[in-house]
Amino acid sequence: MSESASTITAPAAVHGTPPATPPQTGGTDRPRSAPRLARYRDLALVPALVVILVVGGLINGTFLTGNNLLNVLGAASALALLVLAETLILLTGKFDLSLESTAGLAPALGIMLVIPAAAAGFGTELPVWVGIVVILLVGAVVGVINGFLTVKLGLNAFVVTLAMLTILRGVQVGTTEGKTLFDAPEAFFTIGSGTFVGVPISAWIAGVAFLIAGLVLRYHRAGRALYAIGGNADAARAAGIRVDRIAFFVFVIGGMLAALAGLVLAGRIGAIDANLGDGMIFTVFAAAVIGGVSLDGGRGTIFGALCGVLLLSMVDNLLTLAHVEPFWIKAIYGGIILFALILSRITSGRSQA
Repeated sequence: MSESASTITAPAAVHGTPPATPPQTGGTDRPRSAPRLARYRDLALVPALVVILVVGGLINGTFLTGNNLLNVLGAASALALLVLAETLILLTGKFDLSLESTAGLAPALGIMLVIPAAAAGFGTELPVWVGIVVILLVGAVVGVINGFLTVKLGLNAFVVTLAMLTILRGVQVGTTEGKTLFDAPEAFFTIGSGTFVGVPISAWIAGVAFLIAGLVLRYHRAGRALYAIGGNADAARAAGIRVDRIAFFVFVIGGMLAALAGLVLAGRIGAIDANLGDGMIFTVFAAAVIGGVSLDGGRGTIFGALCGVLLLSMVDNLLTLAHVEPFWIKAIYGGIILFALILSRITSGRSQA
């Protein structure tokens, strides 16, 4: 019985289709058309992306220029890495609210090891590559702590990661003393500001990360295990999947991706301040939900998440070019999230209550 559950859940979820489960006693059977609609859930954003490109080109002549589209890719890179991190965690049925604080603290600590004491650094003046390694290690450590508390100790992921978000932000402000850190070698900011064959390096990094994640989720047993865990952890455990180990490791990967996203953000700004990454978690969840990633775990794809990132990034860029006030942009984001939830309810045929 367990093997059957695992076999059905994982492959079906890879294609973005809800796992096939028997009707629940006393529940409402899923509409027969729901699985068929869910197969096209990931492609639902493609027409929306095309519409935005067309409308954007008509509204503002700058929107479809090569420089602006490359700017959109560069600006979307940090968000893409954070969304990828959150997507992997969401697939296991968990979530991480502290990713934005990790994206702020990790590069702050890294740059303080590189810059001199006169520029508010630690005075160690280590090589740039050491600072970058430390940034990734800080992200991994945060992931280890979150994974231990939520997976090993079984604490509530919402409360744990909310507390971690606050702690990390406080440590960042306290460590930097609220100062803006910018006096670092140019190489420190290259990942976020440099280009390769005319395309932002950050866009290449995000693209490769999404490609690897997509291939692993589609073809590797570890990727299929994420869907099985998120769909039914008990059935996955009974089928021989090391649920706790995999869920723990995903938190570590998520933390490292968040740290890398912070380095990209710092590179685009050319500095690090106490508010780096602040408020990004709302946009991260918006992109994931729009892309069809289920908050309940076990459903969603990397392609859908990437489409969600591109959609929000292009909308943000278009609204900025149109000189729309930031608070209206947030309101529009909220409307997009509600629309995505309604669409998810229709395609899945499953109540979200």
